[in-house]
Amino acid sequence: MLRRLALTAAASLAALSAAAPAATAATGPLPLPLPLLHADDARTRLTVTVSGTGDPTAEGVFELKCGPAGGSHPAAQQACDRLEELAGEGADPFAPVPGDAMCTQQFGGPATARVTGTWRGRSIDTSFDRTNGCAISRWNGLRPVLPSVR
Repeated sequence: MLRRLALTAAASLAALSAAAPAATAATGPLPLPLPLLHADDARTRLTVTVSGTGDPTAEGVFELKCGPAGGSHPAAQQACDRLEELAGEGADPFAPVPGDAMCTQQFGGPATARVTGTWRGRSIDTSFDRTNGCAISRWNGLRPVLPSVR
């Protein structure tokens, strides 16, 4: 019985191997499977520290946990939904403004934020401010993880 299973498995692999070049030629390269994430790797656990907003309810240190949403963040579910939306778009919400970006010279106020922790299994330690148009856009793109400020 074991020998028959081994032969059947070998025959199946041979058939798949023979079919793969034809499928590749017709449809392009076959996609590689994504690595499996350990359940804890997919979780988001961030500390968001906000200051200088002029709004005492928006300032402080907030914990954000996703999968499920929780922590002390005042809009945890909406923040987790936004992070998931950005990930689905292939965007990195924590990427810095590129050094060669042309940014409008406008000042969006003295608000600053620092985000540390883990997002989708990746270590995060980044800062946000509102010192020019690019920085303001970066901040606003991460709302409601970061508070709405003017």
